[in-house]
Amino acid sequence: MYAVRDLDEAAVRFREGFGLDSTEGGRHERWGTANRIVPLGDQYVELVAAVDETVAARTGFGRGVLERASDGGGWFTIAAVAEDLDAVAARLGLEIGSGSRTRPDGETLRWRSAGLDDPRREPWMPFFLAWDVPDELYPGRARAGHGIRAEGIAWVETAGDAERLRDWLGGEELPIRVIEGEPGLRRVGVATSDREIVIE
Repeated sequence: MYAVRDLDEAAVRFREGFGLDSTEGGRHERWGTANRIVPLGDQYVELVAAVDETVAARTGFGRGVLERASDGGGWFTIAAVAEDLDAVAARLGLEIGSGSRTRPDGETLRWRSAGLDDPRREPWMPFFLAWDVPDELYPGRARAGHGIRAEGIAWVETAGDAERLRDWLGGEELPIRVIEGEPGLRRVGVATSDREIVIE
């Protein structure tokens, strides 16, 4: 998730700067946020902004988006799809919540998640997600007219505690590089047919 102040401006920047198109996602009413999706097949980049600051300021997720966007915007958090969300939540003692958003075409997308607001999770650590939609409605499969042949997320670079991340993931291998420095998400590499695009 990449926090921004203005979704339309961010869409233009990602299109002109990286050749990555996006589609309008919808609103998260309970968080006061909305998103645009940069579809990458099995994965996606989510551009997210606070559109109702009063509501956003009342939730942990909304406050995080507001704070990151006010600092100039950038990578906010990572979502990892869990094959068995119930097992992940049980292992870590996490509560499972549900969410939804309605797309502009009226389709409602639903998901379950764990760890998003858990105080043990730092923003550089993934939260866990399980989509409750048919394959054709999965956000990564939305239609977009990328100016390049994007193939997916190649890697995520974060500063933090590598051992803590391993424990949090329960040995699951994800393409997350842990570097030295102030904890936080740094960069994401998107694979294309002929190169990698690095988004900071």
